[in-house]
Amino acid sequence: MSALKNAKRKVLKSEIVRRCACWLAAQYMRFVWATGRWDALGVDKVDELYNAGTPFIVSFWHGRLLMTSFGWQRERPFHMLISAHRDGELIAHTVKHLGIDWIKGSTAKEGKKSKGGAQALRSMLKALKEGAYVGITPDGPRGPRMRASDGVITVARMSGAPIIPLTYGVRGGRVLNTWDRFLIPYPFSKGVLYWGEPMNVSKDDDLEAARVRLEQRLTEMTTEADQMTGRATVAPADEMWERTE
Repeated sequence: MSALKNAKRKVLKSEIVRRCACWLAAQYMRFVWATGRWDALGVDKVDELYNAGTPFIVSFWHGRLLMTSFGWQRERPFHMLISAHRDGELIAHTVKHLGIDWIKGSTAKEGKKSKGGAQALRSMLKALKEGAYVGITPDGPRGPRMRASDGVITVARMSGAPIIPLTYGVRGGRVLNTWDRFLIPYPFSKGVLYWGEPMNVSKDDDLEAARVRLEQRLTEMTTEADQMTGRATVAPADEMWERTE
């Protein structure tokens, strides 16, 4: 029995198997998008900035990461900040099939260590300066759920790029019992991609106040998206909840 378990572990760790799994996940996402009835709300604000050539930061909760790639169907490059953890690499290889580039690293709350955080910050600032666009999950990579770190605020303040909140809701789907309550939509479902108002962070703005403002807006939008699609809402984690190591 132990030999069988070891064999299963080796298969799951195989790079070929992992790459195939990422390809299949990307095809599933395409199928969900193609067969669903998706409405895009607030996209006119995104188009205004895009048409003006203004780079911006897209911010979305980790639990609503799966379909946000389809909110970006434009010619200019989009870079998603994804952690260097093994799970992060799976996500990175999956979204690569959807035309999304990967910046390795993560944001972290003050006082917490971030894998590759300094290099990730430099990469994001460079991408924005070159006219690209950046996506950040402010509660990634390990939570607490729907509690924003100040990393995205720091990027916005240093780059001058506005933050645009993004979320989605879908009628048919399953919420996993993971720290982020990850939502997996089913095919042939009605869904909504919901873009929020651009949020500017000046060098004089209070970092914590801006962080709370983004956190509250993203949570409000996610609740609204769930209500629009008839889905039970997901509550943020308790503020005293610790990150998973």
